Amino acid sequence: MIRLSRGVATLRTTLLLVSMLSLISLPLASAQTRKTVAAAEEPLFHEYRGIQIGSLADEVRKKLGSPADKSEEQDFFVFNEKETAQILYDKSGKVVTISVDFMVGADGVITPKQIFSGEIEVKPDGSMYKMVRYPKAGCWLSYNRTAGAQPLVTVTLQKIDR
Repeated sequence: MIRLSRGVATLRTTLLLVSMLSLISLPLASAQTRKTVAAAEEPLFHEYRGIQIGSLADEVRKKLGSPADKSEEQDFFVFNEKETAQILYDKSGKVVTISVDFMVGADGVITPKQIFSGEIEVKPDGSMYKMVRYPKAGCWLSYNRTAGAQPLVTVTLQKIDR
């Protein structure tokens, strides 16, 4: 017969108690997560210059003009020296990703407040990042600002494969 010291027995009891408490709190955390997701089922930002997820490549090129680089999989648009966009297509020629880059001094730079209806945390180096998934809408949306004196802002809207 194996005998446990009093310290080991106490440790085992403590671990059992912590395990039971974590199992009890799991449904509460899960319910809170569902409420957060349900509150934002659709992204505020769902189109860029009239282009949306699911738009056809021909429609994109009509609305945005001739891309600087063009292929069946993606187009790269340069609107000016401070604003560019990459549009990615699936095999049927429908938009699956819209990614826009804004350099310092660009007009109409998209802000976190415009796409998430609030500010996001600024890190000590000045950079910012946030990504939110919208399962019911079938997409995710991210905002990224680099650090430094000449930050680059990238906003990406991408279809979620189901």
